[in-house]
Amino acid sequence: MVELVDGLLLNGFCHDSEMPGEKRVKYILVTGGVISGVGKGIISSSLGVLLKNNGYKVSAIKIDPYLNEDAGTFSPYEHGEVFVLDDGGEVDLDLGNYERFLDIRLTRDNNITTGKMFKHVMERERRGDYCGKTVQMIPHLTDAIVDWIERVARIPVDGTSEQPDVCIIELGGTIGDIEGMTYLSAFERFQRPTLKNDLMNVHVSLILHPNATGEPKTKPMQNSVRHLRAAGLVPDLLICRSTEKLDPHLREKIAGFGMMDLEQVVGVHDVSNIYKVPLLLQQQGVLEAITQRLRLSEISENIRKDLKFNMNHWTNLSELCDTFQQVVNIALVGKYVKIADAYASVNKALSHAAIHAKRKLKITYVDSELLENKPGMEEQSRAAWDSVKAADGVIVPGGFDKRGVEGMINAAEYCRKNDVPYLGVCLGMQVAAIEFARNVLSIDGANSTEFNSKLHENQQIVIDMPEHNVEEKGLGGTMRLGRRSTVFLTDECILHRLYGTHTVEERHRHRYEVNPHVVPQMARKGFLFVGMGVDEQNTDIWDVKKRTDSSAELMQMADQTEIDLLHKIDDLCQRGGDGVTRPAVRMEMFEMKDHPYFVGAQFHPEYLSHPLTPSPPFFGLLLAATRQLNSYFSGSRSPALQVVNEEEHLHHTKENDSEEKREDVVGAMLGKLKLEGNAVPGTQRLASFH
Repeated sequence: MVELVDGLLLNGFCHDSEMPGEKRVKYILVTGGVISGVGKGIISSSLGVLLKNNGYKVSAIKIDPYLNEDAGTFSPYEHGEVFVLDDGGEVDLDLGNYERFLDIRLTRDNNITTGKMFKHVMERERRGDYCGKTVQMIPHLTDAIVDWIERVARIPVDGTSEQPDVCIIELGGTIGDIEGMTYLSAFERFQRPTLKNDLMNVHVSLILHPNATGEPKTKPMQNSVRHLRAAGLVPDLLICRSTEKLDPHLREKIAGFGMMDLEQVVGVHDVSNIYKVPLLLQQQGVLEAITQRLRLSEISENIRKDLKFNMNHWTNLSELCDTFQQVVNIALVGKYVKIADAYASVNKALSHAAIHAKRKLKITYVDSELLENKPGMEEQSRAAWDSVKAADGVIVPGGFDKRGVEGMINAAEYCRKNDVPYLGVCLGMQVAAIEFARNVLSIDGANSTEFNSKLHENQQIVIDMPEHNVEEKGLGGTMRLGRRSTVFLTDECILHRLYGTHTVEERHRHRYEVNPHVVPQMARKGFLFVGMGVDEQNTDIWDVKKRTDSSAELMQMADQTEIDLLHKIDDLCQRGGDGVTRPAVRMEMFEMKDHPYFVGAQFHPEYLSHPLTPSPPFFGLLLAATRQLNSYFSGSRSPALQVVNEEEHLHHTKENDSEEKREDVVGAMLGKLKLEGNAVPGTQRLASFH
């Protein structure tokens, strides 16, 4: 009888396709207490790092309990940036942390929202899947949540066909929020004897340090643990976030009040860089706690030896970030600079590039509105301009609507005229084109139809894409989204040399584009669109594209070396369609002739940046800002991972100068990171410098 009950319980949970004896995915549920933004995303990613760098295969899911279907219509001030995946999914920025830390590729299904789950359940109800039953939060919604998680957790995300061993699930918000109660109820089923070894709960909470008391307070943390237990879950690990290192007596106090063993209380204090967090967890035995709690199979020594990236490499990476002394100052001119998370991926891409350029990064945030020189704001405008002029390079990232755009245009003009390294991403590329049209082509009133819908035809430098009909389809999910192909029209350009490949695939998120009709005129004045793309038709499988006639024409012309760049641009812009009946040629990458580094990309290269493989446009910006670009191309100096000469120099010469010795140490540390991570060939980012 017990065997029958156990079987029914298991069958009720298992996916239809699961066969007896098939490997089951184990789950780590990460919850948070006291405040949101306590660091659950970094903790979740760090747990994955411990597992993956010790041979386990890891996936990740983020649960956001809000009613929005996805993050696509959010203001950056709500939840920070909107991260875009290969399949065009607009998701929470924590999925960006998962991808960067774990070197994996996720899909839109890896981000669960309450709105998405309600829609899923109601669609099933309309189809009659519930056979006339009353559809309720429990069990129908909770069952749908678990079924969704179990299905997605099985999907390989590292480029292999192998099922993950562990799926890390981060529950957004804090324990006690009414929005999250349904999800906690769904995970209660893991308290059953047959499933208790399939789920581990890691609770992240905050130790407060009020200035008025002068001592840390643990009562809020105790209350969050109490709320978690009341919801039916028992924490297996308690991660204590704090500004300072956790004192032993405080750890004992927390263990006592939380009814936990001392080994279950883990301290994570503020550190100099986020790559140290997995090391803090490792030092406190977290990996051993996970493998024992979930009864994970031991990884063989042969598999461990074959890992291209392990915790020793991770230690080198974390130490490397604190090694650099020379500072590079990048001015980020944007609309949402009041919150750093609005540009989370841009910040990370800059930091990745700084590692490989051997510099300590300083990002100066500049409100683009203050660069518009408005009356009554002279003092603030002067300070903003001083920040731009003091920077070694400038980046203008993406954004929407007209607020602050004129300030971005002014920043682009300053960089163009003064040979300041400039990188324009999405809107940043568009404002550079508008500035060029106004001041070089002398097109009076040149602008984007996004900011002025009444422009004359010859003033429309940036236009909307007609296939993305906002009036009929609304705002959500109607942009040009996801991974798309871009082809270089010439090998003789900076960006091609940085990418090192003829075709690149990057992620997009935009509704407007540079007007192909004005591009030939711009090209003859030195504003060269060196990379173009077309929309490829989606199939039922999101990562399989059907090549269109326009795409084939672009590929064929790009390969014709006997045709010069200007004639290619002329011909391709004339062949472009309207985007509805025929895919239009897309202006994807430009660079300015006779400028040290003035480039732009319509796509978002920051989404695919990684600590070991920095995004090429960002890497180029850092090289140009530190005056290393020419030497990098000539091979006389190698600031990226290609540091063999410097490493040999460390062992075969004796340098008296301390600065040169320090540079050699940095080179040796970079040399230890000359690898491509754990992903198989074919899934690596094209921005690789190994």
